[in-house]
Amino acid sequence: MKAFDIVCFGEPLFELSEIERNGERLMLLGFGGDTMNVAVAAARQGARVAVFTALGDDIFGQRFLSLWDSEAIARSDVIVRAGGQTGLYFITHGETGHEFTYARRHSAASRITPAEVPTGLIASSRLLHLSGITQAISDDACDSGFAAIAAARENGVMVSYDTNLRLRLWPLSRARAIIHEAVRSVDIVRPSLDDARLLTGREDMHGIADFYLECGPKMVVLTLGRDGCLVATPEGRTHIAGIRADAVDGSGAGDTFTGAFLARYLENGDMLEAARHANLAAALQTTKYGAVAAIPHKRDVLLYAERNIQHRHAGDRDSR
Repeated sequence: MKAFDIVCFGEPLFELSEIERNGERLMLLGFGGDTMNVAVAAARQGARVAVFTALGDDIFGQRFLSLWDSEAIARSDVIVRAGGQTGLYFITHGETGHEFTYARRHSAASRITPAEVPTGLIASSRLLHLSGITQAISDDACDSGFAAIAAARENGVMVSYDTNLRLRLWPLSRARAIIHEAVRSVDIVRPSLDDARLLTGREDMHGIADFYLECGPKMVVLTLGRDGCLVATPEGRTHIAGIRADAVDGSGAGDTFTGAFLARYLENGDMLEAARHANLAAALQTTKYGAVAAIPHKRDVLLYAERNIQHRHAGDRDSR
């Protein structure tokens, strides 16, 4: 048996989130970074998870090490760079929703090189997860992403890839070239509708699913915001209905979906049930503040499912 279900590779970002409470503006401290959020979400659904990244030898890096220990996430391959810095981001909330401001330039994670990719850790896992952001933060990180995918392929390890487009990090033309090339070598691709429209030039969910399946992945899990998600394979596709929630903060909801989906899919092999579970987890996550603090545990998702009649397949439908 493999030592880990999932190994997540990417950049941790320490989170400072502004909220208003009793007429005062407060700053909550927390954790973020897309693939690192996925790691916590998967671990809280019961998956055996490891992370690979680099941290600065600063207080923020120490906080991440403590977080992973508290979540029983293996971090023995994490690099702590002397004199390096851990990335930060700030969340502010306004009438148009939440906005992000980053302080991540030259972060320790952006300096990871292909020679530092832990092939042994990847080989000891059932699935490698990384994202477009993992490859966007620097040229070295981009090459390291391809090295990690190659290591997974050489060792029969599945690969999941979240396209997660951030145009602040690279121009659309480069993002398309790198992400499309990566997607050709993965098993599961996890785009969001908004990102996929920009990356593929296609508007409707079926055209997007067609595009990614033609690239080579065995499964496309396209999130549609409040409208749920589309799960597509060469054999067929199903639209899983969305879940309505009293949302206060959407930070990290897509990452919660991804982590919950991967954990559940590896647990039972049922991609549709995994998507339903992930929808519920993501909806529940939006009812609290913070990317990681709000991620629900498996028991909470299952209780939420019992209270939510939409989970009873009524809103699902086969598509095309």
